[in-house]
Amino acid sequence: MSSVPHDLAAFLVEAKRRTYAGLDDDATIAVPLLAGSKQLEHRAPPYAYRDIYFGMGFFVGQETVSRDDRIIWSMSYSGGARAEIRDRDTFLAIYKFLRQALLAVNADEPYRGPRRFEQSGMIYRNEVEGALDCFHGAETIARDDGAPLYELRYGGGLLR
Repeated sequence: MSSVPHDLAAFLVEAKRRTYAGLDDDATIAVPLLAGSKQLEHRAPPYAYRDIYFGMGFFVGQETVSRDDRIIWSMSYSGGARAEIRDRDTFLAIYKFLRQALLAVNADEPYRGPRRFEQSGMIYRNEVEGALDCFHGAETIARDDGAPLYELRYGGGLLR
């Protein structure tokens, strides 16, 4: 197994808070590498973080971390709001809530959000297995009455 750089988790937390979770698409760069994608970036040498995704209602993406210009860690993800949700206000409320949950990311599990987060009549849950070098998980959002609103699956780890 590769050893995890001691400061990688702290860098991931900072990068996630300074991109989608904290700034939404305001963190998007003007000319993404892949046409039609959203691309968010954060740098704190020797690390650089990049998150590229496609879609909105249902989306697919990949985060990478490079150290000295060599990609060392990656996470892929896919998911989104339930297909039956078409109301724009509900849609926007779900993603606003998701960003609040993602802001609560911590260095113990710096993948998505915390294990549980509750606010505005919604509950975010994140179940993850593994460690920073090799992990997978799923996050869900439901109304506090249990009605499902959103689901995402993710996985990744250190490249070797």
